[in-house]
Amino acid sequence: MGIFSRLGTLLKSNINDMISKAEDPEKMLNQVLVDMKQQLIEAKKQVAVSIADEKRLRKQSEDEEQKNKDWERKAMMAVRAGDDALAREALARKTEHEESAATLQKQWTLQKQAVDKLKDQLRTLNAKIEEAKRKKNILIARKKRAEAQQAIQKTMSGLSDTSAFETFDRMANKIDQLEAEAEAAGEIAGELTGDTLDSKFKQLEATAGTDHMLAELKAKMGLLPESTQGETKALPAAQNTSKVDEELEALKAQIAGEVMSEEDKR
Repeated sequence: MGIFSRLGTLLKSNINDMISKAEDPEKMLNQVLVDMKQQLIEAKKQVAVSIADEKRLRKQSEDEEQKNKDWERKAMMAVRAGDDALAREALARKTEHEESAATLQKQWTLQKQAVDKLKDQLRTLNAKIEEAKRKKNILIARKKRAEAQQAIQKTMSGLSDTSAFETFDRMANKIDQLEAEAEAAGEIAGELTGDTLDSKFKQLEATAGTDHMLAELKAKMGLLPESTQGETKALPAAQNTSKVDEELEALKAQIAGEVMSEEDKR
């Protein structure tokens, strides 16, 4: 094989491969159905012409048969009139129409057989087209299902790639770092203010509730010693304390009184 022949074969194979890849099954099936329907229309036209020819031959055969009978009747009329010569001419004409009628009858029979065959073929073609329509719908549904499966598999393949999960882990670590930095910044900001009194009271409030509940539970169970229960009754008031100390002692006395009231109520 020469080089040009090989190049020609290579080009044809590449072109055929491109055409094969470019073919859309749905479009191809629709086009095939369009072509088949067009062929059906043309076939119907041909069958209609054949039917018309069959009807024409039948009509001609019937006309010739009628003329055959007419000339036979005329020959009988001539015989009754005693004119044998005229009767012979009528019989000769009768024979012509009889032969023509026989020929047309034979042609009509053949044409009718052909028309019946064409009708069967037309029905078969129409049935095949209807079957092709059903197959087309099934094939298109299979194509779409296959495409959906391919899309799902492609997506799953992308998810199975470790880089996707590594990205999630990396972002989670980054967010953890940002949260830790924000919390540290808040602690530093609180320390830099130099006023830790508010934070101390917040801690005291957080534990006061639990301590109070524990004391109530012990008192209810009778676990508090009597000296402890009565301690709050004799809170000394300092004589030479500062104003803050006085207020503190007053506050302690108030709290002790409230505790005593609550125990009395029990």
